[in-house]
Amino acid sequence: MKILALDLGKFKTVACIYDRDPDGPDSHEFTTVDTLRSEFTELIRQHYADVLVFETCTAAGWLTDLCDELKQPYFVANPNGEAWRWSKIKRKTDRDDALKLARLTAMNQLPTVHVPTRAVRAKRSLLKFRQSIVERRVTLQNEIRALWQAQGFAPLPAGKCGWTKEARATMRQHACPLLDCDVENAWRGQLIMLLDQLEYIREQEKLTERKLEHLAKDDASIQRLLTVPGIGRVTAEIIVAYLDDPKRFNNGRQVSSYAGMVPVQYQSGQSDRRGRITKRGSRLLRKAIVECGWLLIR
Repeated sequence: MKILALDLGKFKTVACIYDRDPDGPDSHEFTTVDTLRSEFTELIRQHYADVLVFETCTAAGWLTDLCDELKQPYFVANPNGEAWRWSKIKRKTDRDDALKLARLTAMNQLPTVHVPTRAVRAKRSLLKFRQSIVERRVTLQNEIRALWQAQGFAPLPAGKCGWTKEARATMRQHACPLLDCDVENAWRGQLIMLLDQLEYIREQEKLTERKLEHLAKDDASIQRLLTVPGIGRVTAEIIVAYLDDPKRFNNGRQVSSYAGMVPVQYQSGQSDRRGRITKRGSRLLRKAIVECGWLLIR
């Protein structure tokens, strides 16, 4: 059995070519290549193996696409698995990582992870982008509120009422270009720049929401989830994108574990302790599930 194990790096990748001989000692050799699609293509063609194995990381997505194109069987390792953790060691190198990947694969002890298709990965990226836009908008709004109250004005109305077109127009009456302000009125220049940034980020948010809304209309899974009381489009598209193929889960407990919503457990003899949730998996998926729970309680 020939195994090609890759320890992926941002710029360089260490490859371990591992030959398992059932009638004799195993052998292995190492080589280093640049973390580029062209370099990996040549490496796979030169050392075509029974299986190629690598850890899940940023490059794992396009590398799985490349393996599918070259018809190279592969496994994607889950570095959170207990068998993969390094503890109480004196040395850890890229070669050690690659060799351990190969040996775990040879012993059928490698913890693997599901890799979604290219379309699903793109959808997840867009959802994360939408979330980052929302977080930036909220940060800007908080900065504007703090700056406004620091001048002794009445606090802005809570919620959306503080950001209506009329409210923003009122704030602009107190703003002016920074270069035209003296030092005591520099806050007016800060205010106009923050308001300009807020207008731009709100426009980005509208465009992103429009695209996601268009994609949701053509997704049967999202439309089916929308029939569940308390679940809206945003929650439905997050659940569909991150659960991907629901058939890979045997029951709801596995879904909870995948989202990191189960407690940490330590059991030894008569002791069986459970702590806080593991928080493994997608933070965005976990956040959506928690919000659904609060809505159900309300």
